[in-house]
Amino acid sequence: MSQLTFPKNTWYVAAMSDEIGTEKPLGRKICGESIAFYRPSANEIAAVRDFCPHRGAAMSLGYVEDGLLVCGYHGLKMGADGKTKEMPLQRVQAFPCMKAFAVEERYGFIWVWPGDQDLADPDLIPVQEWAISDEWAYGGGLYHINCDYRLMIDNLMDLTHETYVHASSIGQKEIDESPVDTKVNGDEVITSRTMENITAPPFWQAALEANGLPKDAPVDRWQRCRFTPPSHVMIDVGVALEGKGGFDAPKEFKASSIVVDFITPETEDTMWYFWGMARSFKADDQALTDKIREGQGGIFKEDLEVLEYQQANLKAFPDYDLLKLNIDAGGVQSRRVIERLIKAESAAKVALKDVPLQTISF
Repeated sequence: MSQLTFPKNTWYVAAMSDEIGTEKPLGRKICGESIAFYRPSANEIAAVRDFCPHRGAAMSLGYVEDGLLVCGYHGLKMGADGKTKEMPLQRVQAFPCMKAFAVEERYGFIWVWPGDQDLADPDLIPVQEWAISDEWAYGGGLYHINCDYRLMIDNLMDLTHETYVHASSIGQKEIDESPVDTKVNGDEVITSRTMENITAPPFWQAALEANGLPKDAPVDRWQRCRFTPPSHVMIDVGVALEGKGGFDAPKEFKASSIVVDFITPETEDTMWYFWGMARSFKADDQALTDKIREGQGGIFKEDLEVLEYQQANLKAFPDYDLLKLNIDAGGVQSRRVIERLIKAESAAKVALKDVPLQTISF
């Protein structure tokens, strides 16, 4: 069996909060684990293995009743701890317990820890400042993509492709004409690029106009991509009127946002991509939020096709040694962080197996 390409003892975004109601569960595979998510009550969230111990049916095809997850095949009722609580005309005390997963709801998302539940620490969920401030607005969506999740990380940590893949919206020749700076700070990887005294591309012209600024004025543009494990990429992007300070310009002279990217492995070669944009101008303008979300969704859909064909090519030519250029440094360094986490997780499992049973305390 090949080594996993993703760590499991960490927090991943599994769903958007509004995907899960109070009556129907949601079935989703995360890091190879088939999980049924449901709400025991309106303000609670639970996650158990999507497997009924009676006949192996998917619990996610059932419904929620009195805080329990009911199998839609024969009516077995399961609790948030994975234990069978009751079943019509049956004694259920000896029924095997299904795996329960640590799960939290924060920032409008459902976060799951697909590994060892006992190791899950809610304090390790990364704080999203834009999600807890009234000065920010957010709009986003979800794509299922048939590719290795690390290809999306590569894509987001090197925005040179915007010139070619997104030529009609955010791309421009100045992007690949500007050098990229890459820094590693522990497990965080940051790539950045600045472009001075340029014309804003169509997407940013619209953003300038929406913020009450002239769309055809010369601007300074920036891109700062920040990877944090296991697979989150936040990108500070924006334009400011030329000579006003660029990234540090006062709010009245710029249009800026955070591109939010939560990248969650489904299997070794499929993934869930939670995308969105948080902005700190005109936060109360819902029509603008909807317009930006629609435009951004179209932009990211262009990436989807590229990545799926890339995955197919890499499968067809597994022995080809891909080139690594200076623009690839962000993705390369991010992969090294992921590899360190996987190795540390594997080493911890081996160490636990080597401990004599009588010395293990519970």
